[in-house]
Amino acid sequence: MLRNPSPPGAPPAAPHRLTPAMRSVIDRMAKAGRPAMHTLTGAEARAAYALGAGVLEIPKPALLRVEDFRIPARDGFALPARLYAPSHEVLPLLLYFHGGGFTIGSIETHDILCRELSRLSGCMVVSLDYRLAPEHKFPTAANDAWDALGWLAGHAAQLGALPGALAVGGDSAGGTLAAACALQARATADAPGLPLALQLLFYPGLSADQDTPSHAMFADGLVLKRSHIDYFFDLYLRTPADRDDWRFAPLLVPEVDGVAPAWIGLAEYDPLFDEGVAYADRLRLAGVPVDLDIYRGVTHEFIKMGRALPEARQAHRDAAKALRAAFHLPETTPTDAR
Repeated sequence: MLRNPSPPGAPPAAPHRLTPAMRSVIDRMAKAGRPAMHTLTGAEARAAYALGAGVLEIPKPALLRVEDFRIPARDGFALPARLYAPSHEVLPLLLYFHGGGFTIGSIETHDILCRELSRLSGCMVVSLDYRLAPEHKFPTAANDAWDALGWLAGHAAQLGALPGALAVGGDSAGGTLAAACALQARATADAPGLPLALQLLFYPGLSADQDTPSHAMFADGLVLKRSHIDYFFDLYLRTPADRDDWRFAPLLVPEVDGVAPAWIGLAEYDPLFDEGVAYADRLRLAGVPVDLDIYRGVTHEFIKMGRALPEARQAHRDAAKALRAAFHLPETTPTDAR
């Protein structure tokens, strides 16, 4: 499904067509006068992002199960994770990776989003605190994500989840990790693979180079800027050669045949717009089922602005609908948390 599509091949519309609410958010961000992110250390950037992460979120949804636990990584590190579930029933499970350029973000900054996805879909969500740059460079985050997925596949029953009913999801850099996990999970001649019901991708980063028209068009003045992207990748990547690894840039993978079905939600005014469309097209050409929703007049990070943007609340509902369809869950009518 394409929400309010432009003609085939058409670039996103001009920035003056931001919704009034989105323009107001951007104006308020500019007036706040916060230090430019690229002038901060990784720790300072994480703290600054955490302070503002919940300002435009919807009220925190209440759930029957919210539990913190740990998942072992390959090097023995115990990765923090948080489980969300709307009931104590045995449920399918979405493993969610937060966004933040592999440098900022956490379970806490994405707590409300994960609660809402669980509440609206009726499935269990596990949010992972994978390790961040610059303290932990590529491929640590990718390895943490894959290790967590494998562990959850083997310990679903222990958590009260339905064995064999798994999906991966994430926003921005978390979408990169989810897409890479979905590619790794495919069956091969040497391994049976790890069946996934869905890859749920909010404006994922998928390209090795930021050279598309949307990157040029939206390089400055919106929420995600070129300076942010350069800053994140300078902290995350060890050498320029890391850009050629498809775990960092899933569009570089030689083929996508057999990967899990995808739901992809993109913001119209986002540097990552073109690579999201390109990935959706590539999956479709390989026969992979894809739902592509484009939310008009909004920017990167919009899904965490539900108090201000109706498009965010619509994206929450659309993603939950995709999860219910992938897991064959019944329609739900949860009490509105807003």
